[in-house]
Amino acid sequence: MLTAASLNGKTVIILKIFNTMSFWKKIKQRLPQKKSSYRKIPEDVRMRLVESSCKQVSRGVFFSTVIIITSFMPVFLLTGQEGKLFHPLAYTKSFIMAVDAILVVILAPVLISFFMKGRFLPETVNPVNRVLERIYEPAIRACLKRRWVTLGVNIAALIISIPLVLGLGREFMPPLDEGSILFMPIMMPDVSNSEAKRLLQVQDQIIKTVPEVTHVLGKAGRANTATDNSPISMVETIIMLKPANEWRKGFTKDSIINELNKKLQIPGVINGWTQPIINRINMLSTGIRTDVGIKIFGQNLDTIYAFAQQVEKALEGTPGVKDLYVEPISGGKYIDIAVKRDEIGRYGLSTDDVNAVVETALGGMRLTTTVEGRQRFSVNARFGQDFRNNLTALKRLQVQTMNYGPIPLEAVADVNITEGPPMINSENAMLRGTVLFNVRERDLASTVEDAQKKLNSMIAKMPKGYYLNWSGNYENLVRGEQTLKMILPVVIIVIFICMYFAFHSTREAFFSLISLPFALIGGAYMIYFWGVNISIAVSVGFIALFGLAVETNIVMVIYLNDAMQQLVAKKGNSRETITKGDLREYVIAGAAKRLRPKLMTVSVSLFGLVPILWSTGVGSDVMIPIVLPMVGGVITSSTFILLVTPLIFLMNKEYELRKHGKIEVLEAKH
Repeated sequence: MLTAASLNGKTVIILKIFNTMSFWKKIKQRLPQKKSSYRKIPEDVRMRLVESSCKQVSRGVFFSTVIIITSFMPVFLLTGQEGKLFHPLAYTKSFIMAVDAILVVILAPVLISFFMKGRFLPETVNPVNRVLERIYEPAIRACLKRRWVTLGVNIAALIISIPLVLGLGREFMPPLDEGSILFMPIMMPDVSNSEAKRLLQVQDQIIKTVPEVTHVLGKAGRANTATDNSPISMVETIIMLKPANEWRKGFTKDSIINELNKKLQIPGVINGWTQPIINRINMLSTGIRTDVGIKIFGQNLDTIYAFAQQVEKALEGTPGVKDLYVEPISGGKYIDIAVKRDEIGRYGLSTDDVNAVVETALGGMRLTTTVEGRQRFSVNARFGQDFRNNLTALKRLQVQTMNYGPIPLEAVADVNITEGPPMINSENAMLRGTVLFNVRERDLASTVEDAQKKLNSMIAKMPKGYYLNWSGNYENLVRGEQTLKMILPVVIIVIFICMYFAFHSTREAFFSLISLPFALIGGAYMIYFWGVNISIAVSVGFIALFGLAVETNIVMVIYLNDAMQQLVAKKGNSRETITKGDLREYVIAGAAKRLRPKLMTVSVSLFGLVPILWSTGVGSDVMIPIVLPMVGGVITSSTFILLVTPLIFLMNKEYELRKHGKIEVLEAKH
């Protein structure tokens, strides 16, 4: 993509100078001379030819390069993980094209003046060019003859592509295959350490029975770090898979997940499936460990949990919704010790006396600090395990009194087990509950839109002070789409202004801008038949295509205007001297005689991009959606520019000749 764009400008200048010198040599050959003599172009004439040719085309080439840089403006405004992913691409391309724009105007003419010397043969001598012209010239003549059929076919193709694009699914980013699976089941909040360990071992053994699995490593609870607040009920199991060529025939990653999910249906355990890297990214960026999360905010945990359960019930059975569950808000077990104030007065005790016994027995009391080298450790003392491992033992804890000796704890306090939240989550100073689910076998946007339709009536019935937000990848998708929708109109206006400065003609700038929607045709068909959803990656591919399509169109218009200059120089600029046949022949000449640089730009782009379509391995999942619209768009935009742009240009010149009695010829002014 970068190579094609940077080569295009230099090729235009070189071929313009080459053809100018070839034309000058033809004129000199008509003079009387010996049969085999070679007449060298005088140095002052050669330098004037270089200067005039560079002036004629350099402005269009410069502004076409500026347009490519401008088209990447939306990528610079992306934020979040999509910005971190695509900013390096945008910066690399923009810096290369900025330097290229300067070199095309400053350095390329100087180098050309040094190295373009010697014999210059006409393009008809080149066999490749002759073959291309034999194919192209009949095609362009047929298009100019059947102009309304040509325009109708292109417009019909554009109209058909619109419902194809609108019917595609939408997602934030193409799912990157990390080559592994993260199994994240959720157990009951009151699960014991021993039961969590047993379930973890059972799950690992079941997972290992699947032939595509090589290694399994599970973890229950939090890691040894202060930033991990996972409860013991949360399990994270990393599943490493064999290479895809060793899988059973017809199996995909979704097939493996579905098989594992069926085998791991354990009562009291809710399964969740994702990938290790994207899971960490989602948790850090949105606080949600699944693809989509519905955050429910309010003032009371019980009300939040009740509403979350209603949301879960409403979403059950929605196509694409997988691993649906409510993040537990209740179910945690707590030992509730309530002091009997009337009883402690009878025994001459205070609330602090009872609390001190409870603290010493259960929490531990700090006795001293031991020093070992540079390390210091607190020494705590508390009751042994046998004296505090059940409710009966806790009730029998001895509380020392001044007059009545030791008495059991239950004499001065009520000891009970009560339920409460295992973890209290808050966000923006409000309590929060969450309904979580993944999206599989369907695109993200349509799945969430269906879910929102089911919840619309329920949202209207929410109590005052309670509301919900959609989070996860859907939050990222909405943010990225809003950024692109906001900046794309500005970019199109800036591109139009750049093309106006390139041609000094509003009409020419407008007709050049027409190539943009027709460049979308191939991209739309390509992503439709490839089965790819619209995503930020696909949008970046279309953005890169815009600049390339406009640049190729500007090159065509430069050559067509060059042909008009030759026509005016030969026949004058008047309705009496120029006929429609003259316009048609010179437009064909301008389009056909400069076929090589246009096809070279397209070929370099395709040669660089097509191999990516057959790439495999990590990263290809993201690269292919970027390349697809560019490959299809380069083909259709090039076809449009080669066949339809000359037709529109001819119709425009015929209109100018009919209305004004002359044609508008764009001169090079610097």
